[in-house]
Amino acid sequence: MTDNTFRLISTDVEKDIRLDCYLATDDRIKSRAQAQRAIKDRQVTVNDNYVKSSYQIQSGDIIEVRLSDPVTIDVIPEPISLEILYEDADVIVINKPAGMVVHPGAGNSNGTLVNALLYHCKNLSGIGGKIRPGIVHRLDKGTTGVMVAAKNDLAHIHLSRQFEKHSIQREYRALVYGNMEVLSGTVNQPIGRHTLDRKKMSTKSRQGRNAITHWKVLERFKQLTLLKAWLETGRTHQVRVHLASLDHPIVNDLNYGTVKRLRMITDKKILDAVKGLDRPLLHAGFLEFVHPSSEQAMTFKAPLPADFNGILDILRKTND
Repeated sequence: MTDNTFRLISTDVEKDIRLDCYLATDDRIKSRAQAQRAIKDRQVTVNDNYVKSSYQIQSGDIIEVRLSDPVTIDVIPEPISLEILYEDADVIVINKPAGMVVHPGAGNSNGTLVNALLYHCKNLSGIGGKIRPGIVHRLDKGTTGVMVAAKNDLAHIHLSRQFEKHSIQREYRALVYGNMEVLSGTVNQPIGRHTLDRKKMSTKSRQGRNAITHWKVLERFKQLTLLKAWLETGRTHQVRVHLASLDHPIVNDLNYGTVKRLRMITDKKILDAVKGLDRPLLHAGFLEFVHPSSEQAMTFKAPLPADFNGILDILRKTND
């Protein structure tokens, strides 16, 4: 059998463990998410039967895994400028600009980070499939800051496991509406798909996954606050959803904020500056991970972009 086709026989030690969790411990499966996809796509059988991810392993179960071959990458490379913070044979670290979508999807077939990376790197890890080569994590379209991508499959697996274990350190800057009552805090609320709007996430989802965000006040302004936020988990829209759950949504976040927040800004200069924004003011300023080959910790920082700094300059002047 090959790495794409293999058989496992469970023992008493694995009894009552979920099937997806059990598969994720095998080196040929890079994450629990990949295990769940394989089970859903009927690439896994238990005792010659198709089962769900939640199936509980029994002693002596014969588990057959037949993973699909990696999909050929056919996204068109495009000569899009990138701000590269670091690059070697395994990884590339970039400072993503606002407005750039990470990978192709509905309504975004080109102009993405993947299109740019394929032009610059020529080769990327194929594990993410034809539309997400090299992508091990994402930033929202409007979010700026540090991202790492994998240039080969071994690097992809190594980085993915760090994200899966939540061992990668990530830190954000966020400008939020209102004044936080305390200097720091933690939001520990599960996040899942919104029950009514599938494009949004929510802390009130029926199938939320564990999510923890820490935050600290850096500067207070008139009706706005600059925060540092860092994650223990990495759920979709996590910082945006958690800060909104505190009733302090990120400035100009149209998905999780409200129009009435804008009306609360009484200073005309600040109001005009916020109205001129075309994205939420969220920036991924810090990323630390263990290099896939050297096993050394690597740290990268990206300064606040011009639009974020411009708002802060106005706020600081009005605070005087």
